[in-house]
Amino acid sequence: MKLIKVGSRQFQKLCERNSGRNKRVTESVRNIVENVSLHGDEAVLKYTRKFDGVKMSAKDLKVSACEISGAYQDIKPEFVSTLKVVMDNVNRFYKKQLKRSWKIKDADGVLLGEKITSLENVGVYVPSGTVPLVSSVYMTVIPAKMAGVKKVVLVTPPNEHKSVDPHILVVADLLKVDEIYKVGGAQAIASLAFGTKTIPRVDKIVGPGNAYVTEAKRQVFGHCDIDMLAGPTEVVIIANQLSNVNFIKADLAAQAEHFMGLSILITNSKKLIRAIKNENMNGYIIHVKNMDEASDVANMLAAEHLQILTNNPRKIANKIVNAGAIFLGPYTPVAVGDYVAGPSHVLPTGGSARFFSGLGVSDFYKS
Repeated sequence: MKLIKVGSRQFQKLCERNSGRNKRVTESVRNIVENVSLHGDEAVLKYTRKFDGVKMSAKDLKVSACEISGAYQDIKPEFVSTLKVVMDNVNRFYKKQLKRSWKIKDADGVLLGEKITSLENVGVYVPSGTVPLVSSVYMTVIPAKMAGVKKVVLVTPPNEHKSVDPHILVVADLLKVDEIYKVGGAQAIASLAFGTKTIPRVDKIVGPGNAYVTEAKRQVFGHCDIDMLAGPTEVVIIANQLSNVNFIKADLAAQAEHFMGLSILITNSKKLIRAIKNENMNGYIIHVKNMDEASDVANMLAAEHLQILTNNPRKIANKIVNAGAIFLGPYTPVAVGDYVAGPSHVLPTGGSARFFSGLGVSDFYKS
């Protein structure tokens, strides 16, 4: 890990890490989006052959009821029981975010109000590259259903057998997802934004994805809404001399192991710096004078995940205004939030926590 100073050029680059765009990705996605908008299913199937190596017909795109029922035979029974506990946690959290219409009437009889309505059609993108992101299903579908979205359509890349990971299908079925389609990448985003003969057009697209998926969401915004433009995963850890070194190493490594994942340690402890700096991972150590400066630096970085591993984490958390999610204390690693705690793991990255929030029920309302 690299040791850098506050105010240095490298530090400024970290704070501005989401400002660049890859021209090659932008042009490639532009062609895909345009072709899908013009040629629909034909283009979707062409790109599925090209990028996923799977030759399908239009009738293969939609997951059938038989495929869903068969998925239950391919998973362990304990998966469903564990899943129900997790979904209860997520439901409990999002019930607190429900909004209702309201009216006020003044002494002169003037009536004002706000009518809250849910979006009608939402598309959920679930990545399934090296590992199928099963948790992305319930972290996106539950807040949408809680808001009252009438139709939820899920898209996810097919595997070499023209099928979808059974765990994704089971979770989607338990959450009463209305339709599931075997399509991934930028072509999936374009098909949801414009609609094809097979895949319906939606009002909003949510869910994480790679650089091509993110760029496609950027380009279709306006034809439909999107949740956010998320990049590689990241964690910032605030720690001091009292923090558990082994926990810090494990939590930094857990994010750095992701493709292009970024891990940053903010500390005022020279002893801790000596213990961490030789760790072989993609990351940085920022030496600060005290915990007040640590919270200032964390706000400048505006990270997706912020872990506070000090002996009084709430004191520092009170000063944080820019973070996707805040994790308090040594027994709250990012994995708890990513999988079981309740709040969605669809979070702003690359410093966009300055102006974006994590996915919530309000993302599926209009007023």
